[in-house]
Parts: sequence; structure tokens; C-alpha cells
Amino acid sequence: MISSIAELIADRIGTMPAGERRAAQTLIASYPMIGLKTVAEFSATAGVSSPTILRFVARLGFQNYPEFQSSLQDELAAQLQSPATRTLNPPSPGGGTVSPMLEATLDNMRETFRHLSDGQLADIAARLVDRRGKTFLIGGRFTDPLARYMAAHLAVVQPDVFHLAGQESMWRDRLIDMGKRDVLVIFDIRRYQDSLARFAEKAHQRGVQIVLFTDQWLSPIARFARHVIAGRTAVPSAWDSSAALFVVAEMLIGAVTRELEAEGAKRIREMESLR
Repeated sequence: MISSIAELIADRIGTMPAGERRAAQTLIASYPMIGLKTVAEFSATAGVSSPTILRFVARLGFQNYPEFQSSLQDELAAQLQSPATRTLNPPSPGGGTVSPMLEATLDNMRETFRHLSDGQLADIAARLVDRRGKTFLIGGRFTDPLARYMAAHLAVVQPDVFHLAGQESMWRDRLIDMGKRDVLVIFDIRRYQDSLARFAEKAHQRGVQIVLFTDQWLSPIARFARHVIAGRTAVPSAWDSSAALFVVAEMLIGAVTRELEAEGAKRIREMESLR
């Protein structure tokens, strides 16, 4: 599978000198649009020289800047696809439809975890177990079930976990309860939800730390996020698959549960006594 530019950055940012890291961070903050501007415009926005931008592009494996931009244009086209324009399930050799979907889903999981480091997962888990703040979770039209599932599990082993449901006005009302010690977990895949981006921006302005679950093309919310989990979602279907993101969510649930083993067990026993 061809890696997205965001995935290439995640793989290589640790080896980049300071100037190239600034270029990478600038691109992620305005992904992918800043990369579609001229080298001079990109360099001015990042506060680095034009040669630094070209070295950054070369480090990602591109022969030149036009090749880099062509790849970004392809990603932008993929972002904008609707279910009506995507490839439907191709017939399998045996006449069934399960095999292509299964293979694509397994490939998505392998690629997701190839670009996701143990250190990043550990950092996110550590933030989720920090009891100085609250944890809020929310998702989009098709991803909110993941947010609800993760919230339901986290709420068993620790207090102050809230799933934000209902209309956008109800989410905004909860902003008054959010501050710098809190975490907001957002699930948002193409086609990205404007209401979630508006909410994320407001939360970011209040100092809330955002953990974003998104796809390989990156939700615009990435510019506000402290941590970005970019999972593979494309499958041979009119609909994207959230299976890889679901597995990452379950891994974090398990990590948090292990970190809070004693407290979580006590909390579960008390819950059982109240049933």
C-alpha cells in the first residue's frame, strides 16, 4: 500500500533537523493545502528557507516539489470522495464478497499499526489516566459509536468520563466545563464533519488537549490536536471502514485498564455491589 504523506511524516519526523520538523508541523497544521502552494509560500508560512522545504520533500522520498504536490492532489481528491463515487465490492474469484473486504480490512490494520508507535500509544494512555482532569469523547455521523464504546469502557474504571451526544448546541454547552487539564477524544474520518472542527477549535482555545482518531488523509481537526492517530479506512466498498480505529481504541482501553488496575478493580466491585 502507498503511504500517505502524513504517514511518511509520522515515520520520519524523528530524524528530521529542526527546520524540516517545522516544515512538517506546518504541513500537518494545514494539511494538505499549504503543500499545494509554491515553495516560497510554504517556506514563508513555516518560517524556514526554500531549500529547507526542498530537503524536507526529498526526505519524504519525492524526487522534486511537483511530484510531492501531485501526491497531495491525489490525497485531496480521495478526501473529497463520497460513497456514491467509491468503488463497490469487486466480485471475488469464488463469487462471494467477503474475501476482498476481509483482506482490505486486515491490510488497513497492518498499515495503521506500522505507522503508529508504541511510544505514541503510551503517551495517550498516560494522558487518559491522569485524574487531574476529565475525559470527553465525541464522534461524527458514522464514528460516534466508537466514541460511545470507548467512553462506556473508560467510565467503568475511572470517574469523570463523558460521551458527548445529541445536537451541536449541547456539545457547545459542555465547553464551559472544559479546561487545560482535560482531554477531548474526537473520531472524525472523511468526509470530515464541520461541526466537529468548530467544536475542536473552541476546545483548543480553552486549552483542552485533543486526541484525534482520523484517517490517513487527516481531518482538519489535526491542526488542533495534541495526538493524531491516523488509521487506514479505505476498503473496496462505498463505505469506509473504522475497524482499524476500533482496534486502536480497544488497545487504549486495555492500556488504561492496566494502568488503573487497583483503582479500576475497586471501582468495579463497588459498581457490582450497587446493582
